[in-house]
Amino acid sequence: MQDSSLLIIVLSIFFLGCKEELRKNKSRVDHLPFYNEATFTPKWIDPNDKVLETFHRISDFTLLNQEGETVTSKTFEGKIYVTDFFFTVCPGICPKMMANMMDLQEAFIDDEDILLLSHSVTPKRDSVPVLKRYAKKKGIISNKWHLVTGSQEEIYKLGRKDYFVEEDLGIEKEIDEFLHTENFVLIDRHAHIRGIYNGLNKTSIKQLIDDIKLLKKE
Repeated sequence: MQDSSLLIIVLSIFFLGCKEELRKNKSRVDHLPFYNEATFTPKWIDPNDKVLETFHRISDFTLLNQEGETVTSKTFEGKIYVTDFFFTVCPGICPKMMANMMDLQEAFIDDEDILLLSHSVTPKRDSVPVLKRYAKKKGIISNKWHLVTGSQEEIYKLGRKDYFVEEDLGIEKEIDEFLHTENFVLIDRHAHIRGIYNGLNKTSIKQLIDDIKLLKKE
């Protein structure tokens, strides 16, 4: 009787261990996919593949952050960053998005390789002083999280043509048509898009945090 009980315990531990190992193996991929167009169809390319030399990258840009400092694509060179689009007086989705971006700031607060970038979609209204006050109110750390303003044409072009943040797939929009999206986009050290996430959803943010950790291993 004692031998039978011991066998049951041993088998239970064995099967539980196998189940846990299987769960772990299914919970992660070896690397994140790449994206190069607005449908966000994943491209499963090895990170060392030479095809990435001509794959879609975020274009060069020049903007101003909340400190009045010039922020360019070189600011993020060799860094992993998460980007979104907002405006300071947004009464709808922006407060929730900013709260979730704050979770990212806290998760990687001591990691110099991870940065955050939020573009104002009302750049004429969101001047440097306005962004500065907003950052102070929200507890945004300037060298970690850049709130940027600049040319509306450049910001909207980045959103629609580089980051593909809007969901109106296949619909061409004029430059003066308002850009509004809840999407967060994950960019790797080489300016490639590696993920898109719902900035209003806590589960999506948790996945984003896990994906950033995975991306750091490349």
